[in-house]
Amino acid sequence: MGNLVLVDQYDNEIGSEEKLKVHTIGKLHRAFSIFIFNSKKELLLQKRAKCKYHSGGLWSNTCCSHPNLEENLELAIHKRLEEEMGFDCKLQEVYSFIYKEQFDNGLIEHEYDHVYIGNFDGLPRPNHSEVEVVKWENIDFIAEDIVINPEKYTCWFKITFKDVVKALNGNLHKDSGKNK
Repeated sequence: MGNLVLVDQYDNEIGSEEKLKVHTIGKLHRAFSIFIFNSKKELLLQKRAKCKYHSGGLWSNTCCSHPNLEENLELAIHKRLEEEMGFDCKLQEVYSFIYKEQFDNGLIEHEYDHVYIGNFDGLPRPNHSEVEVVKWENIDFIAEDIVINPEKYTCWFKITFKDVVKALNGNLHKDSGKNK
């Protein structure tokens, strides 16, 4: 599974650890979440593959992952977007935040998550070992559906969605998402 970059509450690197062990004991590690919008301001959602080690079969943001050990975050976001969705585009970091969530299978996500947005009007080519299905969805529908059907969405997506929409509309300060 590889090693993850362990960080402190300020995103300073403090070591590395094997991915499954990190998620078993809940160590804080670096991650990123990418939200891609089209020119209609629709968000490209992905339904995570059911075989994922947690949150399989749930709807989430366009792409998310962890940079590899000694991998530049800026390179990692573009590489992973291409691997997972079959395209790349200009990305802008809008904020970062820390969250911790324990899943029914006992695994724990404790991430310092860098959140990026981008624009793309082409046709995604998702990697089906990572992604079950993708769809472009209206942000007003998503906001309403999260309230009505929260169990259909990943925990980090529910935490970040409102702030990402604020960022998309230019109403978010970069540090407003810290430590949710």
